[in-house]
Amino acid sequence: MLKKTSMTASNKDLQLVKQIAKESRTETLARLHASANGLSQKQVEENRANYGSNEIASNKHDSKLRFLAEAFLTPFTLVLLILATASLFTNYIFVPASQKDLSTVIIMITMVFISGITSFVQNIKSSNAVNSLLKMVSVTTNIRRDGKDAETPTSEVVVGDIIKLGAGDMVPADMRLLSSKDLFCSASSLNGESNPVEKMATVGPKPDQENDYLNYPDILYEGTTIVSGSGVGVVFATGEKTMFGKLAQEISRKDIKQTTFDVGIKNISKLLITMTVIIAPLVFIINGLTKGDWVNALIFAIATAVGLTPEMLPVIVTTNLVKGSVEMSKHGTIIKKMNSIQNFGSADVLCTDKTGTLTQDKVVLERHYDLNLQETRHVLELSYLNSYYQTGMRDLIDGAVIDAANDELDTNEIQRDYNKIDEIPFDFTRRRMSVVVANSDTEHGEHLLVTKGAAEEMMAVSTKVEVDGKISPLTEDRKKDILQKIDQMNDDGLRVIMVAYKKNPAPVGEFSVKDETELTLFGFLAFLDPPKESAKDALAKLKSDGITVKILTGDNEAVTRTVGLQVGLNVDTVYTGADLEGKTDEELAKMVEECSIFVKLNPENKTRIIQLLKKNGHTVGYMGDGINDAPAMKAADVSISVDTAVDIAKESADIILLHKDLNVLEQGVRIGRKVFGNTMKYIKITLSSNFGNILSILVASSFLPFLPMLPLQLLILDLLYGTSCLSLPFDTMSDEYLKQPRTWSTRKLPKFMFYFGPTSSVFDVITFALLYFVICPQLVGGSFTAISAAQQVAFVALFHTGWFIESLWTQEMVIHALRDRRLPFIKQHATYAVILATFGAGIIGTLLPFSSLAKVLKFGPMPLSYMWVILGILILYIMLTTLVKHFYLKNEKFLI
Repeated sequence: MLKKTSMTASNKDLQLVKQIAKESRTETLARLHASANGLSQKQVEENRANYGSNEIASNKHDSKLRFLAEAFLTPFTLVLLILATASLFTNYIFVPASQKDLSTVIIMITMVFISGITSFVQNIKSSNAVNSLLKMVSVTTNIRRDGKDAETPTSEVVVGDIIKLGAGDMVPADMRLLSSKDLFCSASSLNGESNPVEKMATVGPKPDQENDYLNYPDILYEGTTIVSGSGVGVVFATGEKTMFGKLAQEISRKDIKQTTFDVGIKNISKLLITMTVIIAPLVFIINGLTKGDWVNALIFAIATAVGLTPEMLPVIVTTNLVKGSVEMSKHGTIIKKMNSIQNFGSADVLCTDKTGTLTQDKVVLERHYDLNLQETRHVLELSYLNSYYQTGMRDLIDGAVIDAANDELDTNEIQRDYNKIDEIPFDFTRRRMSVVVANSDTEHGEHLLVTKGAAEEMMAVSTKVEVDGKISPLTEDRKKDILQKIDQMNDDGLRVIMVAYKKNPAPVGEFSVKDETELTLFGFLAFLDPPKESAKDALAKLKSDGITVKILTGDNEAVTRTVGLQVGLNVDTVYTGADLEGKTDEELAKMVEECSIFVKLNPENKTRIIQLLKKNGHTVGYMGDGINDAPAMKAADVSISVDTAVDIAKESADIILLHKDLNVLEQGVRIGRKVFGNTMKYIKITLSSNFGNILSILVASSFLPFLPMLPLQLLILDLLYGTSCLSLPFDTMSDEYLKQPRTWSTRKLPKFMFYFGPTSSVFDVITFALLYFVICPQLVGGSFTAISAAQQVAFVALFHTGWFIESLWTQEMVIHALRDRRLPFIKQHATYAVILATFGAGIIGTLLPFSSLAKVLKFGPMPLSYMWVILGILILYIMLTTLVKHFYLKNEKFLI
């Protein structure tokens, strides 16, 4: 019997695979208590309880417990807890009963609670939104239960389920084949081999193949892709018990492709760690030496380090990404992997096939000619046999042939006359596919190999032609004549493939690619796939948004060039897959830049072009929907597919479009750029603001005879500012910003900080001087050194209050000053959400010294007239920031 989920993966799992591969299909069904008609609903529930669900667990899976831990275990909350503990001892435990005071502890614990709950609720909301979006594009599989077949999400698969598979499907769990028909699979996710191999239900492993369990002919493993053919199997392992599950425990699929967003966040973390390691000890030493109170100096240094950290970054980034995802979903774009939004917005090259993207995705068979360009019924008959009986991916070409045959021929009679014997699936090297049929007419009884494919590849394996019922050799002159006729049809915008046949090929059961030789060319199939009316406008919009569209297609040059001209692409230079061969890296790097149309490409060519573009410094998006697109999608910075794509394409995609339309894509790009801009807005503004505060603290610590602000006050300041920043995901970006792709980079962050951080420090120092030499002496009755100890306490409290209010308002105003390159409040303004949050935080902070909390927080009674000083400082601060922006933008293209 199979093991339960509580048991760990071991050699017993492998022994089970070997046993199932060797036993008969009937024995496997009996072992699993299954039947060919599928499980009952009761059995499904029992097996799910016994063997687990079909999901691969990950340490990164979202859970409320993890969110709770992440929300409360932050540097900000940990420092608050340290301060609360210290206050508990100094203000309650080690003091007389008459002096015991828990108010400070309660305030700190309340701040921890507010900060943690805010982060926790936001993350839960974000997680729920993501899960709702992903449900819209779930991958399904055909499961037979209670004798009925139905498409069901792959996560619902259980041990014992009967699964029906076809071309383009991904195997949802480890299975034993019960039946198969020309079943070719690719298991590159497990063994790295990209070439399809045939799987057969009736063939078990050979004695010398016992240890090569990944290649057992009657076993299919989860993650395998069906390239062609069909099969039915019974599931014997799900979730983490599958071979792919064991592999995923070592390497998570989601971690394979690291986005520039991930790299950017890591670089910011390194920058912050470096700054903290330098500044925090410096603050500690300066205050310890100048004030002589090393304990308070240490606590203040720790609080300073926390103040340097943008503790709301994870929450704001997540909120930004989820808000962008939800907004995109309203425009028909579903984000599967949140971090990919950043790459989506920064993409400056989009690679795509033309079919369905630039064209209408409605291929019509316009002509079925013989080699004399005469409409011929027999050409359509043979083409129908090839398209109808092939079990690979039935693309638009096959659909058009079948539709035309249903209209013009008696297809039921054709099916009676011909029975399928075998097939040779399509691949992108041969660029053709064949079926072998037997004529059931007893007078004929012949076997016929029917092949269709690209003209050059068809002529390469043909030696004869049939014209007007006569067979003659395929000469060089005849080849030139055929190519000339194809060019004429291509010039009319028609895509042309050729049909050939071979009578009585190899014996039954031994057909292979080797049989595609000495064929007789018979006719042309000409298809029309006209451009979309919206394609030209969509391409123009993408171009104005700074995105270069490159067509990567397997089609020929003439048809692609015609379509390109109709939609406004530059068709002066066109390269084929063959043109890329034998070139140096320098030549290839130049070729991918100067050309926008690449034709006759195989999957390896597409992947290579994308890698070259990335090497040239581009952020590359790739849009695909077929089996052949999966390698290129994995190589791209951001991969895009459509909801109607094959399973492997949807599984590989970062983003899924509900409609295959470039206009939908263009809308998504602009939303992605807005998400990118609002994220960078928070990071740049907060880091520069915090850097300015640190400079101010260093100056004040060096010259003041007391701490410039109490640790608790510094943390409250940080909390108020950070909370107001939660509104930034709801801000807008200018049209000018949205028109250009932006690459995620932290290289220029230090420069931004060194320009705008000291700008705020200038006004902090002015505030220090006003408070120390003018305002506080007037309110207390003398300079700090000339007054009594009790008056000094009042002096310090007033100083702390004055700087707290000024620092909070300048931090809130810097959001408005630096969110856009234009003059704030006059030439540009934030959304009402941001205005309400920033002014609200400023007002709350200003009212704290006048509230009942003032005594606990050790604020002094600052007169209302001080607000006129703050107003003047803010006006001057915005003016100076605007001037600094002017000088900064002389050498920099972008502000945010």
